[in-house]
Amino acid sequence: MINLFKNKTLLVVLGPTGVGKTDISLEIAQHYGCPIVSSDSRQFYRELKIGTAAPTEAQLSAVKHYFIGTHSIHDEYNCGQYELDVMDLLGNLFLEHDVVMLVGGSMMYIDAVCQGIDDIPTVDAKTREFWKNEYALKGLEYIQEELKRLDPEHYNEVDLRNYKRVLHALEICTIAGKPFSEIRTGIKKVRPFNIVKLGLTRERQELYERINKRVDVMMQEGLLAEAEQFYPFRHLNTLNTVGYKELYEYMDGKWDLDFAVNMIRQDSRRYAKKQLSWFNRDKEIAWFHPDDKDAVFQYLKNKINN
Repeated sequence: MINLFKNKTLLVVLGPTGVGKTDISLEIAQHYGCPIVSSDSRQFYRELKIGTAAPTEAQLSAVKHYFIGTHSIHDEYNCGQYELDVMDLLGNLFLEHDVVMLVGGSMMYIDAVCQGIDDIPTVDAKTREFWKNEYALKGLEYIQEELKRLDPEHYNEVDLRNYKRVLHALEICTIAGKPFSEIRTGIKKVRPFNIVKLGLTRERQELYERINKRVDVMMQEGLLAEAEQFYPFRHLNTLNTVGYKELYEYMDGKWDLDFAVNMIRQDSRRYAKKQLSWFNRDKEIAWFHPDDKDAVFQYLKNKINN
């Protein structure tokens, strides 16, 4: 397999939410005549179109996409399974294409493909029940503080309002006897193809303005109605995500609508900041402004043998 794919390239186009990955990725894909594999973990779910800024039908028709709308919000899916699925898919795509693109901003899913993820120990029922009860009795703030005590590094990375992710990290810390972040810093897997990482970024104020505007557009396009449609399933982890969880606070009568929308903007900006912090640790990423297309294509010309 190494000999077979040694001249093949996985082009990873990544960046924070709202930066403008979709448009330039389509141009690059059309230039190289290659398919796009999504690494946006929220766009996997077919029910969530508006709140995930999923590609339009026209965009999906222009370039072959994979992992867009492939799963239901009711499906159990994680980055470990994603790694296996994408590696299997790439084995087939590289038979027909010299270049395949991986596009998105889900940090752990990108890492899963590029370097593999560590074997996370299985959580036993007793440990899971313990932390579930701790959360039920003492609340979100308590388990957040416990994670900060046991694993300050992961505390600074995880979505602290997503209680299931906080609980999972605590479970792993407990059964492994060491921080979850240490388990994730294992040996990088060697991939049988070349990997080129292209990062897209903007000045912070410019990025934040785009994020705010995108939230407004989502609301105009019917995000509230989309969220309301799945309100009966708001307990699902797939819906405990920016754009939906804030609107469920409104539907539960805890917030008014204007406040909920403003929280979507704020949480989206916070997530973008977290993404950039994560990506900035990777020195293999070459960074460009999305509008600087000449520089992008010149860089790719130098990096990709096609």
